Amino acid sequence: MKNIFVYMLLLGTGIAIVLGYYNLFPQKELVYDDDQEGLSDQIIFKFSHVVAENTPKGRAADKFAELVNEKSNGHIKIVVFPNGSLFSDIDDINALKEGQVHIIATSTSKLGVLSPVWGVLDLPFAFPNHEAIHKGIHGPIGEHLLNSLQKNGIIGLAHWSNGFKQITSNKGPIVTPQDLKGQKIRIMKSDVIQAQYDLLGAKAQQESFNSTYNLIEAGHVDGEENTISNIHSKKFYNVQKHLTISNHGYLGYVVMMDQKVWDQQTKNTQQILLEAMDETTAWNDRHSILMNEEQLELIKRNSSIQIHELSDFEKQEWIKELYPVYDILSTTIGSKLVEDIKELRATYRGAD
Repeated sequence: MKNIFVYMLLLGTGIAIVLGYYNLFPQKELVYDDDQEGLSDQIIFKFSHVVAENTPKGRAADKFAELVNEKSNGHIKIVVFPNGSLFSDIDDINALKEGQVHIIATSTSKLGVLSPVWGVLDLPFAFPNHEAIHKGIHGPIGEHLLNSLQKNGIIGLAHWSNGFKQITSNKGPIVTPQDLKGQKIRIMKSDVIQAQYDLLGAKAQQESFNSTYNLIEAGHVDGEENTISNIHSKKFYNVQKHLTISNHGYLGYVVMMDQKVWDQQTKNTQQILLEAMDETTAWNDRHSILMNEEQLELIKRNSSIQIHELSDFEKQEWIKELYPVYDILSTTIGSKLVEDIKELRATYRGAD
């Protein structure tokens, strides 16, 4: 009797370990198309991202899943995994290329690991307003960037915007560029962003997004830069004393699939995915702006964080201080792209 009990205990433990492994480490799976007879009736794509659901990217991912379901009459299913529940923003590109997920929406800042051309979107004060952002990411500049992914075996489906980045800190207020000198700031993995903070005399640390709250709380960093929606969803305002509305940088994402997975699909499936993506992108362009505006008001009402909005005069001081980054990185990014972004900026702001 004792031996039977031990056997059952060991068997149960073994099953639990196996189930836990498959839940924690999703296995590689192929996505088959609907015209392949004898295979699963439903096509399932895993969509992994690292932000909360109540953010522009989170809501856009859910909107895309909803539209694909409607357009395919339930035949194509997009399963969304938010909050870095599968992979961090540092690991998601490798996970995509290894087939562990099928769709990701990675920050453009992190795509510098694939090609330095993506750094053009990280240049400081590149976009004067939301109209300039949309012209940039949905025009020739954005198209050129998407096409650059092909050499890595990746298809870029769309640009999704989260709008402008702001600065938070426990050492503030941050009003002038000099106020950041010596401060430890968490940033995304980007040589262009790193160059900006180096120029300002700050100590930038390239860390994963989902580690940011703990880094601030533990005092390992003094602050970070992010959009209002990310500051709100991750409650950074609870561990930061100062918030500067600077609009100093752009934060956006590229929705990507591995080219091999894309090529496995029929024209009909591809068409459904593209139509749903186009509609989602237009939806995101509108709602990302509204969401950041609404959540700034929530932060004002529900937290004690001190907020300073840069005046036009103060902003010009920041632009002047950071302008050398354009020339420093022009050769690395590509002089043509840098000139294109300068021209776009001048069109929407007027010459500096």
